[in-house]
Amino acid sequence: MIDMTASKIEGSSSVSAVDENGTLVDIMLVEERALTIYIDSKEIVTLMTMGSYPELLVLGYLKNQTFFDHIEEVKVVQVDWQTNAVAVVSNKKNSNIEKLHEHRTVTSGCGQGTMFGNVLDSLKGQVLPPHSIKQSVLYYLLSYLGRHNQVYKNAGGVHGCALCKGNDVLFFVEDVGRHNAVDTIAGHMWLNKINGDDCVFYTTGRLTSEMVIKVVQMGVPILLSRSGATKMGFELARLFGVTLISRAKGRHFQILNGAEHVVFDEPC
Repeated sequence: MIDMTASKIEGSSSVSAVDENGTLVDIMLVEERALTIYIDSKEIVTLMTMGSYPELLVLGYLKNQTFFDHIEEVKVVQVDWQTNAVAVVSNKKNSNIEKLHEHRTVTSGCGQGTMFGNVLDSLKGQVLPPHSIKQSVLYYLLSYLGRHNQVYKNAGGVHGCALCKGNDVLFFVEDVGRHNAVDTIAGHMWLNKINGDDCVFYTTGRLTSEMVIKVVQMGVPILLSRSGATKMGFELARLFGVTLISRAKGRHFQILNGAEHVVFDEPC
């Protein structure tokens, strides 16, 4: 059992602005806070986050960056917003921390995500087992998830991500960077031992190489976005067997990979 804080904080706050009529109005702005991760007193990285589920964000980040292989290796996750820091204590010293910290790549994800050098190597040869999804389920999820973006509706400036199974949304989170939202869901899955092989991952952000890599790490075979994709994201989806669906809004979508896994039960 991990000794873990529950330090969720408000994601937006009100400020005054002047509109196009010269009128003073109150508007909502997204909070953005620095959160520095320390593992066994070693400073690892500083993330910029909205602070919705910071403990899950940290767990997912550390898992996706391969700092830990098993949740049992993590003993403590303590977030302190007074110092904007999170202390992670492991059950055993990780001799690879220095090596992992040296070999990282800054990704194209908003907020400057990072992927450590051995992540792709750890996925070599992996192909996700296929999972089918009905066109009608896609339409339902797109309609339902549109009602979850509360911070975006109030303040804008955030990305939303969701883990779905059938018609159910298992977990939804918004954050200032899409990679933060992905890592938060990865932390939720890791902590609660959720298997992703029959799930769908939804994001409002671009389908970049980083996004595809992270859903492969989570074992989720279907990646759905209302935005577009990069060529490398497309190529990695083909390599790892990810059904990649882009520009999904309303009753429109584009299947970039895995069309054979989409059941067209609601033809136009």
